[in-house]
Amino acid sequence: MQITSFKQEYLRTDVPVLKSGYTVRVHQKIKDVSAEGKEKERIQIFEGQVIATKGGKGINGTVTVRKISSGVGVERIFPIHSPNIEKIEVVHATPARKAKIYYTREGKEARVRE
Repeated sequence: MQITSFKQEYLRTDVPVLKSGYTVRVHQKIKDVSAEGKEKERIQIFEGQVIATKGGKGINGTVTVRKISSGVGVERIFPIHSPNIEKIEVVHATPARKAKIYYTREGKEARVRE
């Protein structure tokens, strides 16, 4: 099996354009195990602001999403082509002026175009 055929087989085709500053909803499959040992699968939605993208739309592309939950900042890094990602939808598309807006971690607001 060649590496090029491996890449084409697992590439997701429904990936939207993701830029820093966009507000996105990531639908992720979560497996829950009950006390009896039964596995259930559910979809968990993580909504937040894109602060970085790495790898483009390639097989190892990732997107870092940040949200504030109960006054605490939560960041998650999602592999774009993971089979556990059901879908990614853009809620609000206002790009920031910088490619990586890590300065939002200190509580500063991102400058976005209106």
